[in-house]
Amino acid sequence: MKCNRILSFPGSNAWALFLPGIFTFCSLFGFSQYKVKFLAVDLPPNHLPDSIFVAGSFNGWNPGKNGQFFSKKKKLSFIELNSLAAGEYQFKFTRGSWQSVECKTGGENAENRAVRINSDTTLKFSINSWKDDFIALEKKHTASSNVQIMDTAFLMPELGRVRRIWLYLPPGYARGSKRYPVMYMHDGQNVFDDNTSGFGEWGVDESIDSLVEKGKPACIVVGIDNGPKRLNEYNPYEFKTFGAGEGDEYVDFIVKTLKPFIDGHYRTLTNPLNTIIAGSSMGGLISYYAMLKYPDVFGKAGIFSPAFWTAEKIRELTESSGKNIKGTLFFYIGAKEGDKYVEDMKVITDKLGDNSTALIYVIVDPEGNHNEKAWRKWFPEFYNWVLATNFNNVIKLEGN
Repeated sequence: MKCNRILSFPGSNAWALFLPGIFTFCSLFGFSQYKVKFLAVDLPPNHLPDSIFVAGSFNGWNPGKNGQFFSKKKKLSFIELNSLAAGEYQFKFTRGSWQSVECKTGGENAENRAVRINSDTTLKFSINSWKDDFIALEKKHTASSNVQIMDTAFLMPELGRVRRIWLYLPPGYARGSKRYPVMYMHDGQNVFDDNTSGFGEWGVDESIDSLVEKGKPACIVVGIDNGPKRLNEYNPYEFKTFGAGEGDEYVDFIVKTLKPFIDGHYRTLTNPLNTIIAGSSMGGLISYYAMLKYPDVFGKAGIFSPAFWTAEKIRELTESSGKNIKGTLFFYIGAKEGDKYVEDMKVITDKLGDNSTALIYVIVDPEGNHNEKAWRKWFPEFYNWVLATNFNNVIKLEGN
């Protein structure tokens, strides 16, 4: 009996086999396409002439290109999105950037809005305030003493750009000669430090510090800041609303430029078993793509809330190249992110499980959302899974 996938149900002590053709999710949505219209009924008066955008799980959380409408005095046109599949979506309104996102009356961050679509729908909304109308409170630096900025302008020759690179060296690194696994993480601004994060950090440094103190294996973490072309760099394929994909060049940068530098300057374990890649949303997509493109470089991956919907060809690639992946993968998604996105991830894990011998751990959190808070919550589970020195639980299950 083939068994290379495990599905965990949060809130339960049980582990369940995730077997091809035996265990399946119930599809919670159909394949009909619907039209959604957003209509403003109340807006803060001080920005009425400004363009307003909707950013959500239906457009890659792009804050400034899709669905704009113009407000002039109090006469508003509307945002209309077409061809949305039935399911749940999360979104926020902006005036073109995350610095000018909607917020609560006192300036506090607003939670994501959510809507379930099962027919053509008109949504009336009001906005309390805009974030840039408030004096930003100075956010504290929360990175631990084990975190440093390796370079503020590290050259990415494959893309002709520079990028800030963060480095986490585990406790005791400076005093020893031990070599460590290395984890490469995207969206580096959000990995270690609340001061540089947009909506909260992952707390990776504190998490690993705590786990190491409890006797878990240590790991070097390299955080790569995103840039203005994040949506292109994190997608190997062209997408109609983002433009040409630059994922190949971005992954090549990690493999051909960044990893050799890290291996040459720090005490690393360089083989695939000890080379990990992780990220969320578009960062989850590019982490999975890196495993497919370079299975002899990356042996483990953390794929959080992957934006597979922006890369339809990833299914095809999984069928043709998934057999080359022999490593360990952790997939997470929150059920509240939307049925379609849960199903998208299921399709990929099904195909990968059918085509490879990879060890796959799938988390679908019934209360999970698409945000840093959720990814921070599940990071320790991911870390323990990919850094484990054995897989006794899996072996026992496979013997059933």
